[in-house]
Amino acid sequence: MSDILAQPLTLPCGAMLRNRLAKAAMTEGLADPAGVPTPELERLYGLWSDGGAGLLLSGNIQVDGDHLERPGNVIIDREPDEVMEAALARWATTATRNGNHFWAQISHAGRQTQKNINPHPKAPSPVKVGLPGGQFGEPVALTVPEIEDIVRRFGVCARAVKAAGFTGVQVHAAHGYLLSSFLSPRSNLRTDQYGGTLANRARALLDAVKCVRDAVGPDFPVAVKLNSADFQKGGFAFEDSLQVAQWLEAAGIDLLEISGGTYEQPKLLGAEGVEEEEPQHVAKSTLMREAYFVDFALAMQEKVSIPLMVTGGFRRRDVMEQAVSDGGASLIGLGRPMCVMTDAPARLMADLKELPRYEAELSLFPHWLAFLNRIKTLRTIASFGVQYWYYAQLDTVGHTGRAAPEMTVFSATRKVIAHQQRWIAARRKR
Repeated sequence: MSDILAQPLTLPCGAMLRNRLAKAAMTEGLADPAGVPTPELERLYGLWSDGGAGLLLSGNIQVDGDHLERPGNVIIDREPDEVMEAALARWATTATRNGNHFWAQISHAGRQTQKNINPHPKAPSPVKVGLPGGQFGEPVALTVPEIEDIVRRFGVCARAVKAAGFTGVQVHAAHGYLLSSFLSPRSNLRTDQYGGTLANRARALLDAVKCVRDAVGPDFPVAVKLNSADFQKGGFAFEDSLQVAQWLEAAGIDLLEISGGTYEQPKLLGAEGVEEEEPQHVAKSTLMREAYFVDFALAMQEKVSIPLMVTGGFRRRDVMEQAVSDGGASLIGLGRPMCVMTDAPARLMADLKELPRYEAELSLFPHWLAFLNRIKTLRTIASFGVQYWYYAQLDTVGHTGRAAPEMTVFSATRKVIAHQQRWIAARRKR
């Protein structure tokens, strides 16, 4: 057994995670058209609870039903009714059945809401997502009262999940979603109290964190997911992230998850973006090459003392162990491998040396058509196709209890698109 990964972690609020492995937040798409958790979502999280992780993070739980990251998100945009309360409680009970923590990731998709859900999503400024293909609409700038209402909803959602039996919450301020887009001078062109200086651009995030903390009290874990950088020219940079991290520590959060990138620059997936990556000035280590954000976490530990969670690219157990022992990460986030190997944490703490690298074998195009990836629009479509393969695995595990790694990217893409179309149609009929 790996003693390092099996060590418990005590958070500033006093809560204890039983080991150093976490199931990172991954969008499930398994809520019903009203945004209510389903038996399929329970089945998926029950298997993950049995899988050995000390912490499970939910996928996006949205605070606005008109701003979804994708069809099938759980939606808590008001005080829950009896149906929602009961469904949340069943989900929380199942997801903690093996004694692990289960935290709700609270989010608002902002301008990264797909056009088929909302053709004119609200955002800090009317800056459209710069991806080819027309998947995203023209955003509309939020008014100050609308921003204040969104902040309030973060608190409503946090209070609801705590009452349901979740054991913590995470505020999503990464990957280009709403709070992340406020932080970026590239997507936030405002000239009022929510734009301009970094302090103003961080205002919505810090207000949301305060609202969440007020809703759950001092002894309940509150985390934030923050980009180390957007890796885009003119975007949120690592120097900004260092400062925001210090403000978040002062605000009393218990865990900071370090990630990076946006839809336009999907660094979180280790994928190539639609534009040249903006380099960030941070020391590079050697063993950590497979883990995308460990170097940023190591540099951040010089400025903050709160525990850091790092997600993205981890496959080798020795790399995970060194990240923890060197202080680069208090907690290791596992994502894509757990879409298929739901008990990956338990295997790593037993004798598994390396997790499968499914992505190395996945491609929308057969090898003889690989040249199509040189075309920007097709490369974007192919990138979404690989992502859909993982979506389809979660859907399959939720419905059957078993993954289907033999599924092709093409068939997975067809399955996900058909499901999303049915979901949207059903939601519009409500």
